[in-house]
Amino acid sequence: MDTNIGSIDACKPNNSDMCAPSNGSVSTVQNFVSPAVISSPDSTLGRHIARRLVQIGVTDVFSVPGDFNLTLLDHLIAEPGLKNIGCCNELNAGYAADGYARCRGVGACVVTFTVGGLSVLNAIAGAYSENLPVICIAGGPNSNDYGTNRILHHTIGLPDFSQELRCFQTVTCFQAVVNNLEDAHELVDTAISTALKESKPVYLSISCNLAAVPHPTFSRDPVPFSLSPRLSNKLGLEAAVEAAADFLNNAVKPVLVAGPKLRAAKASHAFVELADASGYPVAVMPSAKGLVPEEHPHFIGTYWGAVSTAFCAEIVESADAYLFAGPIFNDYSSVGYSLLLKKEKAVIVQPDRVVIANGPAFGCVLMKDFLTALSKKIKFNTTAFENYRRIYVPDGHPLKSEPKEPLRVNILFQHIQNMLSSGTAVIAETGDSWFNCQKLKLPMGCGYEFQMQYGSIGWSVGATLGYAQAVPEKRVIACIGDGSFQVTAQDVSTMLRCEQKSIIFLINNGGYTIEVEIHDGPYNVIKNWNYTALIDAIHNGEGKCWTVKVFCEEELIEAIETATGEKQDCLCFIEVVVHKDDTSKELLEWGSRVSAANSRPPNPQ
Repeated sequence: MDTNIGSIDACKPNNSDMCAPSNGSVSTVQNFVSPAVISSPDSTLGRHIARRLVQIGVTDVFSVPGDFNLTLLDHLIAEPGLKNIGCCNELNAGYAADGYARCRGVGACVVTFTVGGLSVLNAIAGAYSENLPVICIAGGPNSNDYGTNRILHHTIGLPDFSQELRCFQTVTCFQAVVNNLEDAHELVDTAISTALKESKPVYLSISCNLAAVPHPTFSRDPVPFSLSPRLSNKLGLEAAVEAAADFLNNAVKPVLVAGPKLRAAKASHAFVELADASGYPVAVMPSAKGLVPEEHPHFIGTYWGAVSTAFCAEIVESADAYLFAGPIFNDYSSVGYSLLLKKEKAVIVQPDRVVIANGPAFGCVLMKDFLTALSKKIKFNTTAFENYRRIYVPDGHPLKSEPKEPLRVNILFQHIQNMLSSGTAVIAETGDSWFNCQKLKLPMGCGYEFQMQYGSIGWSVGATLGYAQAVPEKRVIACIGDGSFQVTAQDVSTMLRCEQKSIIFLINNGGYTIEVEIHDGPYNVIKNWNYTALIDAIHNGEGKCWTVKVFCEEELIEAIETATGEKQDCLCFIEVVVHKDDTSKELLEWGSRVSAANSRPPNPQ
């Protein structure tokens, strides 16, 4: 799962010396730059941004044009290694950059000033919550307009251009307004390196009149910037490993649980190394699904409290010690704060910090270093896994469908399971797909993504676009509810323009089912669309697209055979019509617990 993003190591922090070559040695940059380079059409700010994006592994940038970013887009697409993916709206462009960053390690989107920036803001907030480095670039006002007290269009009518910047300050780890060329090089490079270092989004505003202007700092071949290695404190690492090894080696039945921050820490391989060395049972938190190979011999499933994989919660919660690597404990992942865990039994490993039971805590200790070192100190102990094997009963099978019986969701996912391979990836939309996709068993190499921390409905349409663009060798299988699809449906159009071959299962149950199970009301019922006809209209005879609507298992089997056979080179859209009350048992349990947490009365004053 550790992502290579070209010549720059995303685990390394920003360095004030941005002139060091990629081999790590220090060099000096000549002050003299020939007039030919200065006047070259390649030595512009726009081309410099494009080259930096390519250098870190971005080959596709997701954009919506606007008058403040058009010249910048000209210069970005002039870079041979960079392709512009025009999206239908800014929100989806941000979601696409999110999906792209999940497998490439970094993504980028370009929008216009304020009307575009505030539209993409929700997607950037989601990327921030999921620790994804996304370079968000907004075309800004002409540099001559700053400080003039003028009122511009695309603003709220005040002579103050800072509203967009201030909105981004809380959902990005670095922000810069580039309205002069003297420090543009440094601001751009600092923004990109900070995104990689922090594994968070950054915001860049580029004045619309600067993108095409040559400057001595933008050479045809930009000096590679080198980020100093981010290192653990050696003594702190040794102390943390000793304390954790002593704690775990004295336990009778310890377990390992992987959390979503494994991705940001680039520690998936180190976690597996520890699992191999320890013999402990291995579980994942729901939002870490896909970060640990499920074919590991000691994998026991998803730990999600009351809605865990069968027999998983019993093993985790009965353990006398558990190591959580990169967890996020929120009301969703804790099923309304109902996890039966005790702090004094836990080793909590965050990307740069380790806490053992009620103390001590060790800072400046990188997760990858800690897990690797701990694997050399841990005693092999299979007690908890042997307990799991004793109580484990294989999964049951859904009731067999009668001929032409209305399709049930559990039958649908039984067939989706059979579609999975190393050549596929699953995108699960917020809603019941969270729970149904969580039960899929991922073959080695099969990708898996969903957005649990932020939980923005509609995320999966843009994320499917971005993920499929990032790894065209995989066929994306997206599971999307009808309510979520109505939020962001337009960018199926962009998938077709990009000749993507994803398979979208549109699960039509007539409403916001996840909201129904938390708190029902008439607002959860939506207008039913003819979804296949909508996609046919978007297709409009341009590109390769195949749609079908299915009502029973026989029709589903035929549709899957067609999508994976004669239509394997097409974008396939399969609308699955199911009953409005057909939900997973996990959603029913989870919804009632989250509802109870949401409806707690105010504390006494």
